[in-house]
Amino acid sequence: MPTRMKGIILAGGAGTRLYPLTLVASKQLQPIYDKPMIYYPLTTLIENGVREICLISTPQDLPRYQRLFGGGDRWGLRFDYREQARPEGIAQAFQIADTFIGQDSATLILGDNVFYGSEKLKQTFDAFQTGASVFGYHVNDPRRYGVVEFDETGAAISIEEKPVRPRSNYAVPGLYLFDGQVVGIARNLKPSARGELEITDLITEYLNRGQLRVAKLERGFAWLDAGTSTSLHEASAYIQTIEKRQGIKIGCPEEAAYRRGFIDLAGLAKLATAMPRCEYRDYLEMVIAEGQAKTPPAAR
Repeated sequence: MPTRMKGIILAGGAGTRLYPLTLVASKQLQPIYDKPMIYYPLTTLIENGVREICLISTPQDLPRYQRLFGGGDRWGLRFDYREQARPEGIAQAFQIADTFIGQDSATLILGDNVFYGSEKLKQTFDAFQTGASVFGYHVNDPRRYGVVEFDETGAAISIEEKPVRPRSNYAVPGLYLFDGQVVGIARNLKPSARGELEITDLITEYLNRGQLRVAKLERGFAWLDAGTSTSLHEASAYIQTIEKRQGIKIGCPEEAAYRRGFIDLAGLAKLATAMPRCEYRDYLEMVIAEGQAKTPPAAR
């Protein structure tokens, strides 16, 4: 990755859409098939080379994430934890994480978003230098999302949050890349009519500066927003189908850290050995066996 990219996972919110499940655990700790929801956005960051990660959540839930991830060392990561006392918009994350970001670039991913099946993400991360990069995903009902409008050349000309009359069918998923200007821009945002610091306002500022790029995600790519009971079930069914058919795991941070080179084969084996006997451990042991078959004994 040409520039230093730090990652933010926003795992806050009131959890109202998943009530009463959120009486037991926060939304991002609910299971999507065989893993906690939070594993999926974390894996996306790891797969794209991000090693320094700030996790933002509510004061009551943050200790749960600290127990789950610790400092991140076992995966070759470094975790920072910040509280979001009240959910006041996605863009608030950049105000909360200002000292974590510093002058570096930052990518923000929402803790209830699952991404799978595209090289476009990796290409966008690898090519990122300055400005802002977001993605466009074709949806049937764009009124539920932030929507990007394109001109006849394919260039983005507007971003609108939950429009009554959408100007396109391209929604902006919950994964955003910004350069070091983002903290200053976020500090100057004003709350919208619904009292939130809107991520669309932040993106629009980059658009007005001529510094926004929008990468359209191709057909076959899956973006799942697991923020409701129905979409949570649908995401679980999708993940189960893909994993069973292909014999791989989606959202497996241990494997992603190994394949990205954050940990070596011995480190992956250590993680697997510490797990109880379960399908998850069996899968990692399969990955380890494949790695050993390809690696000379002296290099293991």
